[in-house]
Amino acid sequence: MPYIAGVDSSTQSTKVVIRDLETGAIVREGRAPHPDGTEVDPNAWWSALVTAIADAGGLADVAAISIAGQQHGMVVLDVEGNVIRPALLWNDTRSAPAAADLIAEVGAAEFAERTGSVPVASFTLTKLRWLRDAEPQNAARVAAVALPHDWLTWRLRGFGPAGSPNGPVLDELTTDRSDASGTSYWNPTTGEYDRDLLELALYPTDEHGNSGNRPPVVLPRVLDPQQQAGVVGALPEFPGAAPGIVVGAGAGDNAGAALGLGAAAGDVVISIGTSGTVFAVTAEPVRDATGTVAGFADATGNYLPLVATLNAARILDSVSGLLGVDFAELGALALDAAPGATGLVLQPYFEGERTPNLPDATATLFGMTLASTTRPNLARAAIEGMLSALADGLAAVTALGSPASRILLIGGAAQNDAVRRIAAEVFSVPVHVPEQGEYVAAGAARQAGWALTGELPAWSTATSAVFEPNTAAIIAEQYAARRA
Repeated sequence: MPYIAGVDSSTQSTKVVIRDLETGAIVREGRAPHPDGTEVDPNAWWSALVTAIADAGGLADVAAISIAGQQHGMVVLDVEGNVIRPALLWNDTRSAPAAADLIAEVGAAEFAERTGSVPVASFTLTKLRWLRDAEPQNAARVAAVALPHDWLTWRLRGFGPAGSPNGPVLDELTTDRSDASGTSYWNPTTGEYDRDLLELALYPTDEHGNSGNRPPVVLPRVLDPQQQAGVVGALPEFPGAAPGIVVGAGAGDNAGAALGLGAAAGDVVISIGTSGTVFAVTAEPVRDATGTVAGFADATGNYLPLVATLNAARILDSVSGLLGVDFAELGALALDAAPGATGLVLQPYFEGERTPNLPDATATLFGMTLASTTRPNLARAAIEGMLSALADGLAAVTALGSPASRILLIGGAAQNDAVRRIAAEVFSVPVHVPEQGEYVAAGAARQAGWALTGELPAWSTATSAVFEPNTAAIIAEQYAARRA
C-alpha cells in the first residue's frame, strides 16, 4: 500500500508524519522548529517544512500529502505573490481594539449570524483592520489574503513569488472550510465568503463611508474536505519526489486533531498545548452571540464549536520555573496537596486571555495565607487554575447543545499524571487519554489518504488511560468565586 504524509505546521514547529495508508502505522517522522514571537515571516514556515520533510526521509515513496496548520494567522500577498509583512499569528493581541471596533460597527449578533463567531483579537479579520489602521501603506498593497496552511499548500504546489516553478498565480490559493471558518469573513452555514465584512475591515473609507474602487482581494478557493488541491510542484527543495504527489485540502489545527482522533458526536476534545482548546463535533452549526464559543467548521463536513484559551501549558512552565522543578516534579508536588490547595487559587491569565476576552489581563494568585502558601499548594493551584479555565470552556460548549459523554484529553500536558488525576476532579465526565501522538499531523495524513483514494482511512486511536469522574466541588467553587 502507498505511504501518505501529514503535516502539522503549528505555532512552535513543523511536524511531518508518514504513515502506511492501509494500517495507519507510522513509517517515519520529522520535525523542525519555528521562530518565537507573535509575528513570523511565513518563509520561516516554508524552510521548516522543507527541513522536516527531509528529516522524515523525503517524499520519494509518498503518494499524497496534506497540511494542517495554526489557525487565523494573517498572510498578506501583493500582486507578485510576495509576502508583504510578517504574518500576525493567532496569539498576537495587538488587534484587540480593532476587534472591538468591528463588533461596534457590525454587532455581535450579526457577526454570529453571518460567520458563526464573534471576532476576537485572534481572528484574521481583526488583524486586517489593524493593518489598515497601523500600516496603511501595506494595506494598500494587499492583493490576496491567506492563512498559514493555505500559503504553505500553495507553495508546496509550486506557486509563489518570482522564481517559483509555477509563478505567482494568486487564483491558485486554496483553503478548507475548517480554516476558513476562523477568519470572521466566511459563513460556515452557506459556505460563502462575506466580502462586505472583509472590505469593511481592510479598505479605508472617506467621511461618507465610501472605500473607493479597488480590485477585489483574492481569497483562497474553499475545497471540500476530500477534494484535491493539486499536486506537489517540481521543486528543487524535494529531490527525488515522485511526480504527481496528490496534495489534500488541508485543515486548521484543531479540525486536524479531531480528524486524527476520530472524534465523533458526544466526544469533547480538550487539548493542552501552548494554548488550550475545548471543542466538540456536531452535525449542526453553532452560533453564540456572546462570543464565548466559536462556531467553526470541521474537516469532514460537520461543525466544530470551540472555546480557546491563550494560557494553558505555559502556566505550568511558569510555575515550574518559579519552583525550580521540572514538569514531573511539579505534578508530584501537586498531588501532595489536597483538592482546593488550602484556598490558594490561580487565575491564570499570564498573557492576557482570549476566553474570557481579556487581552490586557494578567495572572492573579488569590488566597495566600501562611498555611496555604506552600510549594505543593502552588503546584496544585497552577494545575487547578489551568483546568478550571478549560472547564468553563466545556460548560460553554455543552450549554449550546453539544453533549459530552467523554473527554479526550490530548497535548503535552495530558501526559502528566497529576494533570490527568486532577482533570478527573474538575470535569464531571470520564476523561480518556489517547496514546501520545501527533494528532494534528495524523488528521492531515488521514485527509491525504482521503484525497488520494476518495475514502477516509478508518484508523483506530488507542487509549492509554481512563479516569472516571472524581469530582472535588471545592475546586470549581473557589475558582468561580475568584472569576474575573
